[in-house]
Amino acid sequence: QVQLVQSGGGSVQPGGSLRLSCKATGFHLNSYNLGWFRQAPGGEREGIACIQRNSGNTYYSESVKGRFTISRDSANNTLYLEMNSLKPEDTAAYICAADDGVQSRYVPIHGVCMTEAAFQSWGQGTQVTVSS
Repeated sequence: QVQLVQSGGGSVQPGGSLRLSCKATGFHLNSYNLGWFRQAPGGEREGIACIQRNSGNTYYSESVKGRFTISRDSANNTLYLEMNSLKPEDTAAYICAADDGVQSRYVPIHGVCMTEAAFQSWGQGTQVTVSS
């Protein structure tokens, strides 16, 4: 059974850093497209960082490019999101997600990341609050 369990998050001042973790069970991380989404109050869920299965190619939304880093640890079967230079507008619920790639095998990773429906499995979400 595919399961994603998140940890990390919390409150930080502007300019600070946080790391989110997403422990996967039931499948091997490298064989799935993986992504981080976020949803601010009253806003839509958006894909902000994704990593392609096997190749490890990454995609970042313009809003986080240069500040956030997505990575995967095969030994621990864990996905990470390193967030630096955090801004108040980064305040949101962050959710990790996994796509088995069956329907998206010919879709480039940026296309997968912009398609919420492409992902079958989701973490429980964790709140990140950036405020002084």
